[in-house]
Amino acid sequence: MRVFFVSIILFAFSSQFVKGQFPPSAGQAGTTAIYKDSSVFVAWANGCEVTRGWQNIADTTLGKADVGDSSVALGAAGANGVVSLGDGGIAVVTFNLPIVNGESWDFAVFENSFSDHFLELAFVEVSSDGKNYIRFPSTSLTDTLTQLGAFDELMDATKINNLAGKYRALYGTPFDLQDLAAVSSLDLNHITHVRIIDVVGSLDPDYASYDAFNHKINDPWPTPFNSSGFDLDAVGVIHQQPAAISENKEESEITVYPNPVCNILYVSSARPNKLMNVSLMNLEGTILKETAVVDPVESLDITDIPSGLYILKICNDNQILYKKILKN
Repeated sequence: MRVFFVSIILFAFSSQFVKGQFPPSAGQAGTTAIYKDSSVFVAWANGCEVTRGWQNIADTTLGKADVGDSSVALGAAGANGVVSLGDGGIAVVTFNLPIVNGESWDFAVFENSFSDHFLELAFVEVSSDGKNYIRFPSTSLTDTLTQLGAFDELMDATKINNLAGKYRALYGTPFDLQDLAAVSSLDLNHITHVRIIDVVGSLDPDYASYDAFNHKINDPWPTPFNSSGFDLDAVGVIHQQPAAISENKEESEITVYPNPVCNILYVSSARPNKLMNVSLMNLEGTILKETAVVDPVESLDITDIPSGLYILKICNDNQILYKKILKN
């Protein structure tokens, strides 16, 4: 009986994985894709070093990818073109000020896919010193029975998590440093480097890349062109605070509840005499509701807003805070 019971649990668990369980493509309800012009971005990468990979790691006679250079990965997404990494290629980007672990997502990586279903993926790692890197735990549930070809549009974002390139061009894949909170050697409030490593989408075990659960990652391969592999467009910063101690104190004085929320969202401040402006935005940065917090507790009626993920932007004279809000 015990074996049968365990089998049922494993079957249910496997079925959930086959169906997919992660946020869908840009523009769909529940997506976490962030448009390049969203006001959640406070800065962009200002330094980049690229180590190219092969156009086809199984046929090195073709040479390495060569589209773009490290300079085009600087600044805002959609502005400068892309740098192609090639099979297993690496880009390390840096910033004017360290990224910090704020509320919800902390930065986003942009690729240039032309489709929601043709996705070239990459691992993402972060470092507090430029020497020791920690990888975000990734998941790929894409079927591995058949190799995806260079022009196949068969991928599903709901089967992909914590891999850059999950979303089409101009929509960033966000990453939350809180996912790495258990790593004691990493200073989550002083991330100086983000490393992006092209996923080799081959199912051949001699070349395959694997997610955190040892699943092979199937993405279009080979792509034997000079634009091979992950095409890095930009890295946008959401939380970048030079004075983390005082700003964290500010954040602790602001309470937003309930979250998830159905109809009425409340914002309270420990210092109501300090004027704050509050805006609820969608993931493209469009303001849907706004109010000023002048009383100890201010309410925001969001009854008429569709279910999904939103960003609450809280501004005062000294800083801007962002909080992720789930509307049920």
